[in-house]
Amino acid sequence: MSKPLILASTSPFRKQLLQKLNLTFSCCSPEVDETPLENETPVELVLRLAKLKAAAGAIQYSEGIVIGSDQVAVINNQIIGKPLNRETAIEQLSQASGQAITFYTGLAIHNIETAEVDSLVEPFTVYFRELSQKEICRYVDIEQPFYCAGSFKSEGLGIALFERLEGKDPNTLVGLPLISLIDLLHRQGVAVL
Repeated sequence: MSKPLILASTSPFRKQLLQKLNLTFSCCSPEVDETPLENETPVELVLRLAKLKAAAGAIQYSEGIVIGSDQVAVINNQIIGKPLNRETAIEQLSQASGQAITFYTGLAIHNIETAEVDSLVEPFTVYFRELSQKEICRYVDIEQPFYCAGSFKSEGLGIALFERLEGKDPNTLVGLPLISLIDLLHRQGVAVL
């Protein structure tokens, strides 16, 4: 009998990504304070939060493997968050025009029975085309990416904003690096195929 698999996330995007692996899993809400610590780098932040989310999920169950993940977007050494409104989305995309944004995604799996935690941080860089204000406003009005770090949805029309993408796994950009997740699950005896 395989171990229960739990996704410690309320993100519909992460849930959709995990469904690609055709594994049975449940979801839980990890109650974690996501405030960065003083002098914490983006890589340190996402790794810490991914582990905390996996641990928060683990205390809700008696057995299984819990997946935790967290992501930040960085432009010019500054973390940019979710815009939450049209004005901020336009501002973020104007700042990104002609620039590169690196997304750091922390991934952790927590084996409840053994208390073993395996984790990593996966980078993914997006190179933006030079965008006009008209293109930016049109994109924001069509896609309304107010709850997406960096103000775009790469799985949608956001792809039109890019010059090129650089990284191991395009799923990382959406929030869950599946290639690395498969490796971590395999180490815990969970087979995808």
